[in-house]
Amino acid sequence: MEYHITLPSKPRVVSEEGVLGVYEIDSLYPGYGHTLGNSLRRIIHASLPGASVTAVRIEGVSHEFATIEGVRESVMEILLNLKRVHFALHGDEPQTISLSVKGPKQVTAADFKLPSQVEIANPDMHIADISGKISFELEATIERGLGYVPREALTKDKVDIGTIALDATFTPIRRVNYEVENMRVGDRTDFNRLRILIETNGTISPREALERSVEVMIHQLSAIVGFQEEPVASAKVAADPVMLGEKSEGKDPAKVKIEELELGARVTSALDEAGIKSVAGLVKKTPSALKDLDGIGDKAVTEITEALDALGLELKGE
Repeated sequence: MEYHITLPSKPRVVSEEGVLGVYEIDSLYPGYGHTLGNSLRRIIHASLPGASVTAVRIEGVSHEFATIEGVRESVMEILLNLKRVHFALHGDEPQTISLSVKGPKQVTAADFKLPSQVEIANPDMHIADISGKISFELEATIERGLGYVPREALTKDKVDIGTIALDATFTPIRRVNYEVENMRVGDRTDFNRLRILIETNGTISPREALERSVEVMIHQLSAIVGFQEEPVASAKVAADPVMLGEKSEGKDPAKVKIEELELGARVTSALDEAGIKSVAGLVKKTPSALKDLDGIGDKAVTEITEALDALGLELKGE
């Protein structure tokens, strides 16, 4: 009698046309098609990093409900057009792009002056139609992140007058669907074939999106293999619980939540995605191990180090 679960095939390409790809995984054990397909779909949708506009400053404009003389679109329409521009950001630090043109002119994303870390996947995207003989100047901040983040979470402090903060949709995925059908394996006809359709915004290929999602799933599952031992706090703290500071209110280090460190929204989200929920789990990580996590770079590690230092804690040594 068969008692082991057979392994599926590696993904194969059904079709790849630009930003659209269709892939199949055969010989999945009965029921595993939906188990794997739904998990991959959710990861592809919400766990792949991307770049988005998070703040805009337009010369002579103080808020998003204004209009600009000599420009056909309202400021709100210009902001919506900017959110349709697909950016690729190489690095974790925010970058500023600028645009300065004189009308009359059809302004597109190709008119932006870009730093070396920023690329635009759809340079033909329309931004504004300048009908008058005016100067049009615009600056935008590009940041890297995961999923959807409302502007309230992005702007912890008050923004400068004239700067318009935006909600950010970081995901580079436009559409992902999957379907499962039965197939024959040996004498059985109830094994599953998983077919996945992925459409991206052009800043990442569909194949790369599938490969990264599989890596994220493996990384998450490997973190929960085995059982958790008794949390061991840093020796530096164990001697004196008061060193945890006012924020922890004398709690066991294992029970101090990451949210209590008051880190940036993107850093907190990245740690949560990696399964790091408490300070006890955080101090077990080395700086290099943190940098291997999606959304964590040098700036984020510095922010984490400073927050831990305020509690009398530190990251694990290399």
